[in-house]
Amino acid sequence: MVRLIAMHGAQRPNRGLVFQKTLEDYDALIREQWLKDLVERIRKGDEEAKMELPFRCPHYTEFKENKRRQESIIPEVFTFQTCIDIDDASYVEDAIKAAKELNGKDRIWKGMLLHMDYSARKKLHIDVRMPIGMTIEETQRAYCEAIGVPFDESCITPERFIYITDEDSEIYRSEHWYEVLSEEELKVRHEAFAKRGLSIDGRNQKDVYQCNNVKMIQCNNGKAMDDVRVQTSYKGIPYSSIIDEYWQRTGGVPVDGERNVRLHKLAVNLRAICENEPERLLEVIPRLGLSESEVRSVVESACKENPKGFTSVLTQIVNDLQESHLSVGEDSGVRLPPPLPSRLPKLVQILVSRTPDIYKPAVAHAVFPSLATHLYKVRFRYIDNVLHEATLMNVLMAGTGAGKDCISQPIDFIMADIRRRDEENLKRERKWKQENACKGANKDKKQRPEGLIIQEIDADMTNPAFVTRMSEADEHFLYAKLNEIELFDALQGSGKNNQQFQIMCLAFDPGNRYGQTRVGAQSVTERVCIRFNWNASTTIRKGLQYFRNVLTDGPISRINFCTIPEREIGAEIPVYGTYDTAFEDELRPYIERLCRARGEIACPQAFRLARQTMEENAEFSRLSQSRVYENLSFRANIIAWLKGCLLYVANDCKWDKAIENFVRWSLQYDLWCKMRFFGEAIENADTVEERVKPGPRNLLELLPDEFTLQDAVNVRRKQGIPSKGVRKMVNMWTYRGYIQPQDGNGNSNRYIKLKTTKK
Repeated sequence: MVRLIAMHGAQRPNRGLVFQKTLEDYDALIREQWLKDLVERIRKGDEEAKMELPFRCPHYTEFKENKRRQESIIPEVFTFQTCIDIDDASYVEDAIKAAKELNGKDRIWKGMLLHMDYSARKKLHIDVRMPIGMTIEETQRAYCEAIGVPFDESCITPERFIYITDEDSEIYRSEHWYEVLSEEELKVRHEAFAKRGLSIDGRNQKDVYQCNNVKMIQCNNGKAMDDVRVQTSYKGIPYSSIIDEYWQRTGGVPVDGERNVRLHKLAVNLRAICENEPERLLEVIPRLGLSESEVRSVVESACKENPKGFTSVLTQIVNDLQESHLSVGEDSGVRLPPPLPSRLPKLVQILVSRTPDIYKPAVAHAVFPSLATHLYKVRFRYIDNVLHEATLMNVLMAGTGAGKDCISQPIDFIMADIRRRDEENLKRERKWKQENACKGANKDKKQRPEGLIIQEIDADMTNPAFVTRMSEADEHFLYAKLNEIELFDALQGSGKNNQQFQIMCLAFDPGNRYGQTRVGAQSVTERVCIRFNWNASTTIRKGLQYFRNVLTDGPISRINFCTIPEREIGAEIPVYGTYDTAFEDELRPYIERLCRARGEIACPQAFRLARQTMEENAEFSRLSQSRVYENLSFRANIIAWLKGCLLYVANDCKWDKAIENFVRWSLQYDLWCKMRFFGEAIENADTVEERVKPGPRNLLELLPDEFTLQDAVNVRRKQGIPSKGVRKMVNMWTYRGYIQPQDGNGNSNRYIKLKTTKK
């Protein structure tokens, strides 16, 4: 039987596309001279050449429409094999030996080794057969432990790809590699997953990605209708979750004798989010054992009831569930956030070392504003040739009681040296204020002390105080940590709407100028370049509310967002490690390197990576056709690049693979949060802006020479004009001599433009 493989065999392939080929096609590819030359270039240090390599997808032999993405997965062509990627050269040779030994032992891994080859940089790929009942992640964790190598969490996504190398790089190949399994074995494997509540390809059913929160309608004969799609969620919340919560709050799932009445009340509540359309409501309403005709009767009756609109019960349920679902990303139509890499840069590894696993992604994201505050007169040149300072601003959005304070202790230790210096200068300022308080005339008052560099500012600082602190900082960064993002409103001042958002935008942009002019002798008159890093926390609902009026004005794209997943009800409380002198000692050398750095610092590896990620973002934007994603990705790429540059400086100007992987993850995680929290709202806001027209249009010009009454209705609707009144409009045009009825006596609904009409 022909063995199939999903791969893209072109040089410099589009990584969003993958094609079903035969294993013979693969063998012909790896014998190509151009591939051998390409691998040789990479092993000699040409990192950019890696982007030209072809690739294969180990988990499936085909994707819908040849698109390499999760919503295009075909579960039936799952290979039941996975590929372990060993990216640390020190483990490679020992791993090869261990894999071969393990393959001959009488354990679960006997005969499971399918393929081994060297990667383009002489690292290692190991393909293994998945033990029956094990998922991709479980297989990789267990196999890595068995051969003594670190497990890489970034290698377990079902649609992932592996770069293909030349024939000489192949170490081992089993006759069972990409083998088509028998019907009997497939049945056993499918049943093993089913017993665990998994899909036939071993994915958790609630995590199976469905593009745009839709699923296929099933016909009576079980075949999918390709042209019909059903909305499965409201504002990112599955209808099933809303219904479950409704039953829980109204006495539980109905039993015999109350099903009709209570199903009717549920339908009355749900109709507001189903546009009061019976057919729409029938798609989501549970049946409770009733016949289709009974359910339809209940739904149609509910849609006729008055008043119509949101009930208080439904409003409360949606508000409560929206926050919890946004914080965890568990609804059936949304991907979970990208997992934190298993190997972290040394500085990040130290900072999350005392953090429970559930909080590590948030902490790994949130520590950068305080780290960047230590940089002084340090600049980095981005791929557009613009110099940037390390301006980093972070908002942690998570549910109530999620543990948002997890970022506090790492930040406290990072800021310890700055706080000690600030305290000395605060004492000098207090002494000056006390001395001047006793003076009467202005001529007796002392001037403010010089050198009052106070970097950490109060959360409720007024705008004049902010400008003063910025002026006195002598090009140092100011820093603030806000437990609630609304505290930023203090910077707004009086009568200046959204000034705090202006400050956020100016802080990010190079070469900004900001300040105020006052005539009073005691008033603050300054113009400064804003250097301001900060952290803020908020609940998801408050965060959405806070940014609702500036969705398309720039702050969101300039801020780095993170979140905390919701813990299961009744889960054990996360336990922190001890933040002690040992933690401080580990952290100190990295902080000192940041403080010593000066001038323009070039990091060629971060520069190249920024170019790669920019192109990857552009490629995904082209494939997804998401203008919102593309717009958000521009500055998200800068933020991730700045983190890479900062880690490079803190690591004594040394780059490693862990930094690269972290920067990629940070970019993906930031964009995931932004799209998750704000994507739909930004898209809707953009749509509203696009609807704004420069002025009225000549409706007659928009109609064909011969048109119907319905054509006129459609033109009015497209221009945002109600269809009511179309008959009056047509009669007026007839009276004015612009048009005439086709039959000449007005009895027809078809009309003809007269030749005298201007086009």
